[in-house]
Amino acid sequence: MHIAVLGAGSWGTTLANVFARKGESTSLWVREPKLAATIRTQHQNPVYLPDIALSPEIQAHPDLETVLKSAELIVVAVPCQFLRGVLNEARPLLPKKPFVICASKGIELETLKPMSEVVAEALHELHPTYAMLSGPSFAREVARELPTAVSLGCADTKRGKMAQAALSTEAFRVYTNSDVRGVELGGAIKNIIAIAAGISDGLGFGSDARAALITRGLAEMSRLGQAMGGRAQTFMGLSGMGDLVLTCTGDLSRNRQVGLKLAHGLSLMDILSDMRMVAEGVKTTEAVFRLGQRLNVELPITEQVYRILYEEKNPSEGVSELMGRELKDE
Repeated sequence: MHIAVLGAGSWGTTLANVFARKGESTSLWVREPKLAATIRTQHQNPVYLPDIALSPEIQAHPDLETVLKSAELIVVAVPCQFLRGVLNEARPLLPKKPFVICASKGIELETLKPMSEVVAEALHELHPTYAMLSGPSFAREVARELPTAVSLGCADTKRGKMAQAALSTEAFRVYTNSDVRGVELGGAIKNIIAIAAGISDGLGFGSDARAALITRGLAEMSRLGQAMGGRAQTFMGLSGMGDLVLTCTGDLSRNRQVGLKLAHGLSLMDILSDMRMVAEGVKTTEAVFRLGQRLNVELPITEQVYRILYEEKNPSEGVSELMGRELKDE
């Protein structure tokens, strides 16, 4: 099977490496020609995945047409705010009924739409099959071939099973789930809770507070997810609870690192200007905060993270307000 991966950040490069090592014909779209040449000739991505040896079988190119030629699966791993633009570039090069797997986790800020709707709109005349790859998976650990399990949300059962077989390896186990909306929303919302967990850890509030944030964050995720058409049980799986635990506790989580630095007094502008890779939770916080208001869904953790990020609220005050809310039944 020929798999085209669009996006050579840490996650896109890692996925291309997984597929190429398995023996799948794998092409990787790298926007920067110099980086594409380095991946192709030196079998490394020193910018986004340093010190990881890549398969020499990865066909890295800066030309979209070359990468997409004869592709049977298109895996898109660009930051979610750029997804629509990349798909607009790719559209004239795609066949009818392309199979697009999104590996980007977030909500489009301008439209407040999840990635499934962005893909459907950008490629509407091509009638794409869409799937969402999500779950607890740090790129560096996957690249080292450490055991990882993820979820592939796909409403087309037959094509979902085909993709599951193509993507799975001995170290990278893919489960299928027909609840596309639940899978993609779990992957997006967990990043907000990870920022909150980083703030809590940075303030020295300990393990009890982190556990409470994870648990109540799961409830918050499920509330909004169900309001948008997801199934409650999906949020108990890999793309919900699994990814939530990982990003709230793991030091490789970029979103948790944002929270830690906010708690230590750094400004959001300084934090982001210092980061090479994107922390999707920053813009997703604004999108989900606005979605909660539109749908009249209570999202107390998201609200406090939003006010800390965008209204320069003191992190300690945000935690105090969460703890001082009206007492309720669980």
